[in-house]
Amino acid sequence: MTSIQRGIGLIVVGDEILSGRRADKHMPFLIELLKARGMQISWAEYIGDDPDRITATLKRSFATDDIVFSTGGIGATPDDHTRACAARALGVELELHPEAKVLISRRILEMAEGDPIKSDLSTPDSMQRFRMGEFPLGSVIIPNNYNHIPGFRVKDHHFLPGFPVMAGPMMEWTLDTLYSDQFHLNDFVERSFIVPGAIEATLTPLMEVIERDFPPVKVFSLPSVGDPSRGGIYASRHIELGVKGPIEIVERSLKQLRHGVEALGSITFDITP
Repeated sequence: MTSIQRGIGLIVVGDEILSGRRADKHMPFLIELLKARGMQISWAEYIGDDPDRITATLKRSFATDDIVFSTGGIGATPDDHTRACAARALGVELELHPEAKVLISRRILEMAEGDPIKSDLSTPDSMQRFRMGEFPLGSVIIPNNYNHIPGFRVKDHHFLPGFPVMAGPMMEWTLDTLYSDQFHLNDFVERSFIVPGAIEATLTPLMEVIERDFPPVKVFSLPSVGDPSRGGIYASRHIELGVKGPIEIVERSLKQLRHGVEALGSITFDITP
């Protein structure tokens, strides 16, 4: 029997993403991490630095059984709201996590390089840095090998920095450490072929039959007006038609889909680079 994989979500927080000043690198990276483990992302949301919207999104997300990664907004500047919003969504207080305090202290001392003033953990600058270790009550830290400033997790939600160089390895650590039981439950894959000159309306009834006969496979259709620069079958109008789902079902359903397309009088071609 095929096991049901838990939903996996991504929340990307930051005005800089929505304004276009920064391009999101978190979702492409997470997709590849999951694919290597036979998993797939279920949903993603992009949110600006709006405390009410962040809180509402997290409150909704906390009510699910999904595994969720949230990136951005966990620093200590005025536009970093995620830590407080997570606490508000859970109805708990923020507190300085004792392990986070140790790790942040270590980072302060490393950066001070022996300077007694910069090494003083009681200065206003140090107190400001310690705010990055204030997490909702009940949180557990997520290690950050890049600079020791940890993220945190609570209720299968994993809060990471907005910097991909930090968030990426922290995502990988989280998956491998906490969710290896979810790996390769379904071995999710995609398979497809090209149908030159096809019309989606003609193929739709067949697509519906495949989804009905091979659950939980999903059939997809990607129409193209053609790309003359690629030449061959890709130069003129065509459809990339395929299926995605657990590998053992995908292979059978793709064969049936291809037979159905050819029975309608269309020619099919394998995908080429």
